[in-house]
Amino acid sequence: MLIETDRLIIRDIALTDGETFIHMASDGSLNDIGFDKDSSSWMDDWIIEAQNLAREDNPRKSYLAYVIEDKRTGSTIGSVGCSYYEDLQKVGITYFIGADFRNNGYASEATKAYISYFFEHYDENEIIATIREDNVPSWKTIESVGFSFTEKKMYKDLNDANEELYRFYLAKKTEVSNNV
Repeated sequence: MLIETDRLIIRDIALTDGETFIHMASDGSLNDIGFDKDSSSWMDDWIIEAQNLAREDNPRKSYLAYVIEDKRTGSTIGSVGCSYYEDLQKVGITYFIGADFRNNGYASEATKAYISYFFEHYDENEIIATIREDNVPSWKTIESVGFSFTEKKMYKDLNDANEELYRFYLAKKTEVSNNV
């Protein structure tokens, strides 16, 4: 998979991206998404799994994870893709930007491009976002790319020890295609 925007390249993940993701996780800023300080012990296995899932190319199988790369520098700056929420029976957007690369609009640019690709490439009419209430930058990103707020409720995501307060969002194919 390859998507290009003005500043970014979204591409398939490679084993060589592992070291960058491990470095990003070392400061603890990716703990909420499961990339912890011990990620070096499992990163290669995760990347191989992500590559296999990308080859299957089914957003309802488990997850699809792709690399966000700065087009100018060639640096890996984060990831974007989707996960299937079995409990909700819905596909949700997933993304992260390394702490050193935040506040540059990369998350908005990458999620907007991926959502456009998602609706063009898959037979899906909607995609959700689940974001912790305290993650204000992330829900502002999602709102800026065309997701509509649907509800706020207690929810236990995959990497949560306990239920947390989450904001739920929805983007519909018909609405997003008019905004992209």
